[in-house]
Amino acid sequence: MAGHSKWSNIQHRKNAQDKKRGAVFTKLVREITVAARLGGGDLEGNPRLRLAVDKALAVSMPKDNIDRAIKRGSGELGGENVEELRYEGYGPGGVAIMVDCMTDNRTRTVADVRHAFSKHGGNLGEDGSVGYLFTRQGVIRIDFDGDTTLEAVMEAALDAGADDLAEDEDGSGVEVLTTPDHFQAVRDALRDRGFPITEADVTERPATTIELGGDDAEPVLRLLERLDDLDDVQNVYSNASFSADALGTA
Repeated sequence: MAGHSKWSNIQHRKNAQDKKRGAVFTKLVREITVAARLGGGDLEGNPRLRLAVDKALAVSMPKDNIDRAIKRGSGELGGENVEELRYEGYGPGGVAIMVDCMTDNRTRTVADVRHAFSKHGGNLGEDGSVGYLFTRQGVIRIDFDGDTTLEAVMEAALDAGADDLAEDEDGSGVEVLTTPDHFQAVRDALRDRGFPITEADVTERPATTIELGGDDAEPVLRLLERLDDLDDVQNVYSNASFSADALGTA
């Protein structure tokens, strides 16, 4: 079993963007459209599309919006030509950052991302400059309750094809780790067993993290939050891990 995982800590910024419902809908519509364009409009045959639709349903996006996005992506409806871009760079203190974008204007997007890095003490790097520090991985978060035990989750997860589990240091929960290809099957198996899944996503997981607290954390948090707020940004990943004090959760 892997050691204590800080994925929820690292990923807090992605959830923080949910403060703007309209912006969330826009980002999800783009993800659904691109997923349908790349893999077709069949949810069962397109794991990326199914995950995007699940996220949309979780934030109560109307089904009509979802259906239109799928049709737009699969070519049944016209719409903007959106492309995927990834930018890599370093934040204050040498924190590695990757920024996934979807845009209909590459020039605008790179200018916005570059400005955010430079304004907050970071530097936009070349392609591949930090990507080697991350691995694409499915992560399924389960919080323990009176009826859920580590042993039961481990047995069900490994039987379904999970790679590993990472238990919290305080014993409050566990993260199930999978390859992207096995994510859907493992999540469905755990859900069918009734385990309380609180987070489930395919993400970029850093091999190692940089622990930040106090004054060291503030400029990094400002940069990550600024990147998250950009309209064309879908996801922001970093290898920073923030103390409870820095996040205001102590």
